[in-house]
Amino acid sequence: MAIHVDRENRVFTIHTAHSTYQFMAGPYGFLLHLYYGKRIDHQSLEYLIQRKDWASFSSNPGDAGGDRTFSLDTLPLEYPTAGTGDCRISAAAALDEDGAAALDPRYKDFEIRRGKYALPGLPALYEAEPGEAETLAVVLEDPVSRLELELLYGVFAEKDIITRAVVFTNRSGKNLRLTRALSAGVDFLYGDFDLVHFHGRHMMERQIARVPAAPGIQTVSSARGTSSHQHNPGVILCEKDAGEDYGDCYGFNLVYSGSFAAQVEQDQTGQTRLVMGVDYGGFTFLLAGGERFTTPELVMCHSGGGFAALSHRYHRIYRHNLCRGDWKLARRPVLINNWEATYFRFDGPKLIQIAEAAAGLGLDLLVMDDGWFGARDDDNRGLGDWFPNEEKLGMSLGTLVEEVNKRGLKFGIWFEPEMVNEESGLYRAHPDWVLRLPGRDPVRGRGQLALDMSRQDTRDYLFERISAVLDSARVEYVKWDMNRSLSDWYSPLLPADRQGELPHRYVLGLYDLLERLTRKYPRVLFEGCSGGGGRFDPGMLFYHPQIWCSDNTDAIDRLKIQYGTSFFYPVSAVGSHVSVVPNHGTGRTTPLATRCIAAMAGTFGFEMDLTRMDDAERAEAARWTAEFKKYQPLIHGGAYYRLLSPFERRGAPGNAGVTAWEFVSPDKTQALLCAAAGEIRANPLNIHIRLKGLDENRLYRLGEALYTGAALMYGGFALPGFRGDYPARVFFFEGA
Repeated sequence: MAIHVDRENRVFTIHTAHSTYQFMAGPYGFLLHLYYGKRIDHQSLEYLIQRKDWASFSSNPGDAGGDRTFSLDTLPLEYPTAGTGDCRISAAAALDEDGAAALDPRYKDFEIRRGKYALPGLPALYEAEPGEAETLAVVLEDPVSRLELELLYGVFAEKDIITRAVVFTNRSGKNLRLTRALSAGVDFLYGDFDLVHFHGRHMMERQIARVPAAPGIQTVSSARGTSSHQHNPGVILCEKDAGEDYGDCYGFNLVYSGSFAAQVEQDQTGQTRLVMGVDYGGFTFLLAGGERFTTPELVMCHSGGGFAALSHRYHRIYRHNLCRGDWKLARRPVLINNWEATYFRFDGPKLIQIAEAAAGLGLDLLVMDDGWFGARDDDNRGLGDWFPNEEKLGMSLGTLVEEVNKRGLKFGIWFEPEMVNEESGLYRAHPDWVLRLPGRDPVRGRGQLALDMSRQDTRDYLFERISAVLDSARVEYVKWDMNRSLSDWYSPLLPADRQGELPHRYVLGLYDLLERLTRKYPRVLFEGCSGGGGRFDPGMLFYHPQIWCSDNTDAIDRLKIQYGTSFFYPVSAVGSHVSVVPNHGTGRTTPLATRCIAAMAGTFGFEMDLTRMDDAERAEAARWTAEFKKYQPLIHGGAYYRLLSPFERRGAPGNAGVTAWEFVSPDKTQALLCAAAGEIRANPLNIHIRLKGLDENRLYRLGEALYTGAALMYGGFALPGFRGDYPARVFFFEGA
């Protein structure tokens, strides 16, 4: 059993293979957090709490009477709520019918359940194998408002993962209103932490920031209606000296695709609190008697061995217990997408030409991107009219797919279902289906408006139209795009006192539509996209086993983007393509080999007009396609190690800025070392890399040379000198 309860002392302990999480129902029924960190057996950590009168304007609950040593403003709490004397950041807040703002839940009961809990209407981790998870449910209730909180803990003990979620239930006959409902809070009694988060912008997502957790409140958040390019819903708290291979690290990743917040506060006592969950300006959720609100899931992981172990645990749990369907562990097709090849200027014969060229390179799938439907010749018209434009294509969709299939390729297609142009039949028929504030001009993004995904009729239309397209031809891949931040939060179907629920209801509606479609078409590979990486989050991975990592296809920029992505997300989820040079986003020219090596740290594909390649380029592209297919099981199924960071300069000034990463097979018989130089200087210093994850007693062959695993890991490997513009190399080590 991973969950242990000391009923007499009301201490709850969760063990995973390498970590322990502990809290207790303390005096007066308040839940006190005791510990999260390296595994500790057979010990209550209650002794760590030192109660005293802080004489610091920290008040005491009424139950405590004259005891000034018991203050919710200074004690470590398991799920902090507002209005109880705790002046720090809270995880939940509520209003009763009188407008009184207090939420004072007390311990009521608990239950241990076999298996992993599910969250109706929300994505969450699940058991891939029977018996690999347990659930702890701890029930609290506010005795005055009768708002019940069920704190859910999912435990994947062997995978070192704990999940958190909360179910709020109104047990009274009166209306209650949630004004804050986050998924979890964790209090650390002591420690000097850094906060690591992943910020950016469109075409430069998931750049790494590492800052001290200082006194005060630090917030990482998105209010864009999506998890966003600007801030990913994953943060890490770590020791000051933590690195890839050493130090305590705590990961927190929200399984949600809408607006969110992660807040970290170092308080007056030196404690550090983290809370995380759904958050946006104006969040409210009305609960009538008997109604429930369920938070999204937060996936937590502790590593005592640095960032690499933390990442491996997230990669493993997401590949096996978050991604679903026929494609979750299957070999992904190597594809050609026509977007950067043609943009809107294409027809059926042009796509067939590209398919013929792709077949000659050994590719598996042609994807027809934006521009195939309605009056869609630019990005100002046509969205919402999901009818193939046979006049533009010069043939029916079915005929086009058949012709592509004859060339030996599967066929995929692009949709942007959540958006609509005002120049469209859908908008003219249903202008009330969009998010739009009454009496005001709409806010537009990329010339488009957002459909109200909280509406059943909107979702039904999209389900019917997408199904009609997928049923009309042998479509085996769907790219699901979404190209703007959301605003104008108003729906005519919601009363005034429920408009604050709309951003969350939008996400729930999106998940409902995705669930219907992915269940109906289990053999279709769905790839998520939001202008690239604007919705690269665990929530979307539940429906899309791969996500387009960034609209930036420049190989050198991708080194940073994919490096930051790797902290939480597995390589098999990272959509990455080889594009033309000079690159359309940066104007940079990089060698084809470098572009291919960068794209191999993902799903691999091409985003260019293959018909314009010369013979030498075709031969090289075919060679790298074959190389990727050879190594794909190792790349997608192996352990990923970050060796040299693109965010750091190694060696003395003037040395080449090299990025290096490695894949190691589960049985440690194979390793693939990849390295790319972001810049080259004259007379560079030598660069030595220590490989990781090998069997130190095994011999590994590289060409004619033999090395022991111990030599490669502790002595290192000398990279051959790099010359030219942006060179890259791969080195395959195989057990001898």
